[in-house]
Amino acid sequence: MISNSFKNTYFLLVFLLLFSLISCSQSKNSKLSSIITDEILAGAQQTTQYLKLLEGKNIAIVANQTSVIYKNKNDYTHLVDSLLTLKTTIKTVFSPEHGFRGNADAGEKVTDGKDLKTGLQIISLYGNNKKPTKEQLNDVDVVVFDIQDVGVRFYTYISTLHYVMEACAENGIPVIVLDRPNPNGHYIDGPTLEKEYTSFVGMHPIPVVYGMTIGEYAQMINGENWLKNKITCNLTVIPLKNYKHSKSYSLPIKPSPNLPNDKAINLYPSLCFFEGTNVSAGRGTEKQFQIFGSPFMKIDSLQFSFTPQPNFGAKHPKHKNIECFGEDLSETKPLNTIDLSYLIKAYTSTLDKSSFFNSFFKKLAGTELLQQQIIAKISVEEIYTSWQPKIEEFKKVRKKYLLYK
Repeated sequence: MISNSFKNTYFLLVFLLLFSLISCSQSKNSKLSSIITDEILAGAQQTTQYLKLLEGKNIAIVANQTSVIYKNKNDYTHLVDSLLTLKTTIKTVFSPEHGFRGNADAGEKVTDGKDLKTGLQIISLYGNNKKPTKEQLNDVDVVVFDIQDVGVRFYTYISTLHYVMEACAENGIPVIVLDRPNPNGHYIDGPTLEKEYTSFVGMHPIPVVYGMTIGEYAQMINGENWLKNKITCNLTVIPLKNYKHSKSYSLPIKPSPNLPNDKAINLYPSLCFFEGTNVSAGRGTEKQFQIFGSPFMKIDSLQFSFTPQPNFGAKHPKHKNIECFGEDLSETKPLNTIDLSYLIKAYTSTLDKSSFFNSFFKKLAGTELLQQQIIAKISVEEIYTSWQPKIEEFKKVRKKYLLYK
């Protein structure tokens, strides 16, 4: 016969074992739930939030290769394909710079055509016109905008957004922006655009790096009356889930041919100034926007060289087939500010300084002052200080339109 004390001990041990197993299971489920909860969900993922806005409507979509719905990081479908599967009526696809499939060079004119997979009409907004015409919007009831941005003023997707909103406002067509994370959303920096330097690489009075998602930015375009004649677009933003501006985000798909990875995207705000100089930022290599150099620098002070060759995204790279001397930045620490030291070092190392800058530089900077400061050998600290008053003004305006902390 088993004693009562043994029975009690046995049942206590069984109870503790079961309690431990349940606790571990709950802990694992809790961790799994936390992972799922913390995952950033783009606006496009949340079909239940916008499908009801598309029912029975003729739709135009502004899209490129980044306009996808993820099942997981390596498994996704294009937004256009997904919406067609869901029996929505897509009339037209508008494509930005680099085209619908993202394979055109920077600045290369993109022509209209048909998508081979779906047969849909593709209308380029980087060809004969940058703003949709009234005719191109015929029979369109709603426009869906879904493009991955990188949060830099001279990246032209926000200029396309402006013109799409303006055209839709003029024609009484609502716009739905499916929001996506900003990989450079964790800081604000750079000179603020002055009105006389307005162009397609800078349309609004904002710093080079502005710390907003494309959905937040659309709200600012509306709210600050930046559209022609101060008209307002009927705008709906499908917001991100689990996103903060301080949260890092690695883009699974290249946003454009010459931003191949996180490092290039992080360095882009600092190195794109070289597009307005005689220095290459690595187009025509496999390290676009991760290296810089030119044939005109003092060779003895530089240990790195490269020779640009035509490749995907750069059919005619600057200094094609000519050895360039400069620096490799691909192993540097991530930046939380614009780093002007590369630009200043390149200028200082260039033998003939009179040919260093070209007319495009002022458009990229959004001001003539930065070029003047570099020529005058103003210190980096003084240049940064000169940016701050307008940055602080911008932050006050920006705050009104933020959807995320």
